[in-house]
Amino acid sequence: MKAVSQLPDGYREIYSVDLQKDKKLSLLVNGLATLIGILLAVPMHFVVPIFTLFDMSQGMGAYFLRFGVLMVAIVAYMVAHELVHGAAMKLCGTKRVKYGYTGLYAFAGSEDYYDKAAYLFIALAPVVLWGIVLLVLQFCVPTSWFWVVYLVQITNLSGAAGDYYVTVRFSRLPKDILVRDSGVSMCVYSNAEEE
Repeated sequence: MKAVSQLPDGYREIYSVDLQKDKKLSLLVNGLATLIGILLAVPMHFVVPIFTLFDMSQGMGAYFLRFGVLMVAIVAYMVAHELVHGAAMKLCGTKRVKYGYTGLYAFAGSEDYYDKAAYLFIALAPVVLWGIVLLVLQFCVPTSWFWVVYLVQITNLSGAAGDYYVTVRFSRLPKDILVRDSGVSMCVYSNAEEE
């Protein structure tokens, strides 16, 4: 798995994704994120009722502390998610990663081209790493704090809907693809003959 800075001869663009410009795809990805969130939240409510998040038996201070921590944790998670994408890009050989926020999406991007295996690793690294960390943390906190951690986990698993989409879509493309991910748009190149 290695990034390359130049597109090899004979490669041409075969597919592109731009969640900022493609409103239909953006709605699909955001709809998928919402569905994942619902599928995670509703069944868990029957295991640990969400009402525990609103428990005031420990006082108003503890109640407001949980909500403050939740807000900070979700923002911190979004930054951490993109930093893991960036770290994965660096592990694949990228020298410079650019980070940003479009108002709709936070992103990590690069001018390099990644082979299929490298790009799938980059796409899924944050959801896997933070999924494991948050899963362990869920079992370490008291019940009144469970939903604080679990809502960050829901953000992790549902917020990666775009990463799931490109993983599934790019997995079906030719083996020789190279992906250039500028942040919110991705261009896929191949030397393979059209089918």
